[in-house]
Amino acid sequence: MGLFKKFMKKKEGKDFNLMIYSPLTGIATALSEVNDPVFAEEMMGKGIAVIPTVGHVVAPCDGEIITIFRTLHAITMKGDNGVEIIIHVGLDTISLDGRYFESHVADGTHVKKGDLLLTFDLDKIKAEGYDVITPIIITNSAEFQSVQMVEKKEVDLGDLLLSLT
Repeated sequence: MGLFKKFMKKKEGKDFNLMIYSPLTGIATALSEVNDPVFAEEMMGKGIAVIPTVGHVVAPCDGEIITIFRTLHAITMKGDNGVEIIIHVGLDTISLDGRYFESHVADGTHVKKGDLLLTFDLDKIKAEGYDVITPIIITNSAEFQSVQMVEKKEVDLGDLLLSLT
């Protein structure tokens, strides 16, 4: 059996778990609670949402930044573990056109778990009337047998958020 087949066999086994850690401090909630069908109905993939209480987004795992959206409201990355993630700060925040957001990395940057990616002014975004709930989507979740969210409701930066098998 070749190395690739051995890896895939192990990946398909129940003992192969990948951990994704919280990129935000706040309240973890199911995607079904997000008031946007694209996220709530898992059209982009499985995941979780966090209602942030602090305006910092950190890397949820080691990996490469693929895209920081021009409007700075969302970031995509590919983990060194193969997981593809989008972190989408708030709903309809694309309309802010970058106001209240600041990027701390560029496309193509290799980051370590916990590295600061984005900051945003939570109070100003809320004052403009935007919902700040932040979906964290595993866009290649179909490649995994399961994507399970933590039971813990309150999360801090770096707390375990998702387990993928």
